[in-house]
Amino acid sequence: MVELLLDKGADVNVQGGDFGNALQAASYGGHEAVAKLLLDKGADLESKDKKYARTPLSWAATNGHDAVARLLLNKGADLESKDKKYTRTPLSWAATNGHEAVVNLMLE
Repeated sequence: MVELLLDKGADVNVQGGDFGNALQAASYGGHEAVAKLLLDKGADLESKDKKYARTPLSWAATNGHDAVARLLLNKGADLESKDKKYTRTPLSWAATNGHEAVVNLMLE
Protein backbone atom coordinates (compact mmCIF):
# COMPACT_ATOMS: atom_id res chain seq x y z
CA MET A 1 0.00 0.00 0.00
CA VAL A 2 2.78 2.44 0.90
CA GLU A 3 4.60 1.76 -2.35
CA LEU A 4 1.40 2.27 -4.34
CA LEU A 5 0.74 5.62 -2.67
CA LEU A 6 4.29 6.78 -3.28
CA ASP A 7 4.17 5.64 -6.89
CA LYS A 8 0.97 7.67 -7.30
CA GLY A 9 2.75 10.80 -6.11
CA ALA A 10 2.23 10.88 -2.34
CA ASP A 11 4.72 13.17 -0.56
CA VAL A 12 7.11 10.90 1.33
CA ASN A 13 7.82 13.64 3.89
CA VAL A 14 4.33 15.02 4.49
CA GLN A 15 3.69 15.80 8.18
CA GLY A 16 0.51 14.87 10.01
CA GLY A 17 -1.02 12.63 12.64
CA ASP A 18 0.54 11.51 15.90
CA PHE A 19 3.92 10.52 14.45
CA GLY A 20 4.80 13.44 12.21
CA ASN A 21 5.48 11.54 8.99
CA ALA A 22 5.49 8.04 7.57
CA LEU A 23 9.14 7.31 8.39
CA GLN A 24 8.61 8.32 12.00
CA ALA A 25 5.52 6.09 12.20
CA ALA A 26 7.36 3.15 10.61
CA SER A 27 10.28 3.63 13.00
CA TYR A 28 7.97 3.87 16.02
CA GLY A 29 6.21 0.66 15.01
CA GLY A 30 9.31 -1.29 13.99
CA HIS A 31 8.28 -1.69 10.37
CA GLU A 32 11.70 -2.21 8.79
CA ALA A 33 10.52 -2.95 5.23
CA VAL A 34 8.34 0.16 5.18
CA ALA A 35 11.15 2.30 6.62
CA LYS A 36 13.54 1.01 3.94
CA LEU A 37 11.03 1.74 1.18
CA LEU A 38 10.46 5.26 2.50
CA LEU A 39 14.19 5.94 2.71
CA ASP A 40 14.69 4.60 -0.81
CA LYS A 41 11.98 7.01 -1.97
CA GLY A 42 13.70 9.99 -0.36
CA ALA A 43 12.30 10.21 3.16
CA ASP A 44 14.10 12.72 5.38
CA LEU A 45 16.28 10.69 7.74
CA GLU A 46 16.47 13.55 10.26
CA SER A 47 12.85 14.70 10.17
CA LYS A 48 11.42 15.63 13.55
CA ASP A 49 7.82 15.39 14.65
CA LYS A 50 6.14 18.63 15.68
CA LYS A 51 5.12 17.57 19.18
CA TYR A 52 8.42 16.26 20.61
CA ALA A 53 10.95 17.05 17.86
CA ARG A 54 12.13 13.44 17.82
CA THR A 55 13.78 11.75 14.85
CA PRO A 56 12.95 8.34 13.39
CA LEU A 57 16.05 6.93 15.12
CA SER A 58 14.82 8.27 18.45
CA TRP A 59 11.46 6.52 18.00
CA ALA A 60 13.08 3.23 16.94
CA ALA A 61 15.44 3.39 19.93
CA THR A 62 12.65 4.21 22.38
CA ASN A 63 10.70 1.14 21.37
CA GLY A 64 13.63 -1.26 20.97
CA HIS A 65 13.36 -1.80 17.24
CA ASP A 66 16.95 -2.79 16.58
CA ALA A 67 16.47 -3.71 12.89
CA VAL A 68 15.00 -0.29 12.12
CA ALA A 69 17.67 1.42 14.23
CA ARG A 70 20.39 -0.45 12.30
CA LEU A 71 18.82 0.59 8.98
CA LEU A 72 18.68 4.24 10.04
CA LEU A 73 22.24 4.20 11.38
CA ASN A 74 23.52 2.59 8.18
CA LYS A 75 21.89 5.46 6.28
CA GLY A 76 23.72 7.97 8.48
CA ALA A 77 21.19 8.88 11.19
CA ASP A 78 22.49 11.33 13.80
CA LEU A 79 23.14 9.64 17.15
CA GLU A 80 23.46 13.01 18.88
CA SER A 81 20.11 14.48 17.86
CA LYS A 82 18.14 15.51 20.95
CA ASP A 83 14.40 15.81 21.31
CA LYS A 84 12.80 19.09 22.31
CA LYS A 85 10.88 18.11 25.43
CA TYR A 86 13.45 16.01 27.32
CA THR A 87 16.67 16.89 25.41
CA ARG A 88 17.58 13.21 25.20
CA THR A 89 19.47 11.34 22.50
CA PRO A 90 18.36 8.07 20.89
CA LEU A 91 20.98 6.22 22.97
CA SER A 92 19.54 7.69 26.15
CA TRP A 93 16.02 6.55 25.19
CA ALA A 94 17.21 3.03 24.36
CA ALA A 95 19.13 2.72 27.64
CA THR A 96 16.31 4.12 29.77
CA ASN A 97 13.84 1.67 28.27
CA GLY A 98 16.16 -1.32 28.67
CA HIS A 99 16.71 -2.06 24.98
CA GLU A 100 20.14 -3.66 25.24
CA ALA A 101 20.36 -4.70 21.57
CA VAL A 102 19.76 -1.12 20.43
CA VAL A 103 22.23 0.26 22.98
CA ASN A 104 24.91 -2.18 21.80
CA LEU A 105 24.20 -1.30 18.18
CA MET A 106 24.66 2.39 18.92
CA LEU A 107 27.91 1.77 20.78
CA GLU A 108 29.50 -0.21 17.92
